[in-house]
Amino acid sequence: MSEIRLDKYLWAVRIFKTRSDAADAIRNNRVLVNDSYAKPSREVKQGDIISVKRMPITYTYKVLDLVSSRQGAKLVPNYLLNITPQEELDKLNTPRETIFVFRERGTGRPTKKERRDIDALMEEFYLDDDEDYDD
Repeated sequence: MSEIRLDKYLWAVRIFKTRSDAADAIRNNRVLVNDSYAKPSREVKQGDIISVKRMPITYTYKVLDLVSSRQGAKLVPNYLLNITPQEELDKLNTPRETIFVFRERGTGRPTKKERRDIDALMEEFYLDDDEDYDD
């Protein structure tokens, strides 16, 4: 076996739960092969680098060997090498900031004015947060 379909390979090495999930991700440009977008029918070869975007990080894998049937989790390292940079993996451990607006119990839904105030607060928070990334 010298080549195999990309969607079938991603399913076989357990990156996606179903082959149709793999095909959908490929069609939605969340999968790159050797830094270029691909189709589900793209042929994968040994040595190819596959990048899979799963929010919030992008996983990177190197194809070690080809396989067409779904493998057990313990056998996956024989076919695939995870070469995801440590900076990407660190994104999983970053705390997620949330805003919690406290309302007294039993006060009901917010009025229009209270809703506008909450929206303004959220907008300020997200605008401030975006400025941190522009640096």
